[in-house]
Amino acid sequence: MRIDKLLWQLRLTRSRSLAHGLVEAGHVRRNGTRVVRASQDVAIGDTLTIPLPGGVRVIELVAYPVRRGPPAEARACYRALDPHPVRGIAAGEDQPPERGHP
Repeated sequence: MRIDKLLWQLRLTRSRSLAHGLVEAGHVRRNGTRVVRASQDVAIGDTLTIPLPGGVRVIELVAYPVRRGPPAEARACYRALDPHPVRGIAAGEDQPPERGHP
């Protein structure tokens, strides 16, 4: 299965074109190696590292999705290897939000 289609069907991206752009920009890693072609195949058991707006996700593919179904169906196809995603530190997102001014 193509990696861009997989990311879309697993509901990790909102659209297939966003998944395609993420892969083509070289932001996605498969088994530690940068993926630069959206048409690259992914196999069951592969580990994927995906930077998303909510943080970097590391997942292991346990089954191919049949369709882009409900979120629960998509989550059943992968195992999260990072129970707490790492947030981007470049934008200062590692800081807790300010609660207000004194």
